[in-house]
Amino acid sequence: MSQLTIGGASKLSGVGVETIRFYERQKLIEQPPKPESGFRIYPPETVQKVRFIRRAKEIGFSLREIEELLGFYFARQANCQDVRDRAQQKVDDLHTRIAVLQKMATALELLVAECDKGAGTCPILARLAEEL
Repeated sequence: MSQLTIGGASKLSGVGVETIRFYERQKLIEQPPKPESGFRIYPPETVQKVRFIRRAKEIGFSLREIEELLGFYFARQANCQDVRDRAQQKVDDLHTRIAVLQKMATALELLVAECDKGAGTCPILARLAEEL
C-alpha cells in the first residue's frame, strides 16, 4: 500500500474518486503534490482518514463536526470526555430531528387519509395552497 494513486486510495477506502477530491476541497484530507510526470501518490494515512470520515458520516456527523473529530484523533489530543460530549450532542440532535420527522409523517398521513375520502379537490394541494 506504499504507492497509492487516487484510484487506489478510493478503492481501499470504499469511496469514489470524486469523494476524495471533495474531501480535499473541504480540507479534510491533504492533496499530495503532483509530480511533473505521473500521478499524485497518496500516503496510507489518507485511506485511514477517508474511512474515518465515511464512518463518521454514516452515524450522522456533519463535515464540520468530522473535521473537529479528525483533529482530535490525528493530532492525538483527544480528550475522551470532549469526544463523548460531542457524540451526546449528536445523539440529542438526532432525537430532535426524529421527532420533527415523526410530526411531518403524521401530518402527511392525515392528508393522505383525506385523499381516500374522495373529495372533489385534492386535500393535499388545498392544504399547501392555504393562506398562512
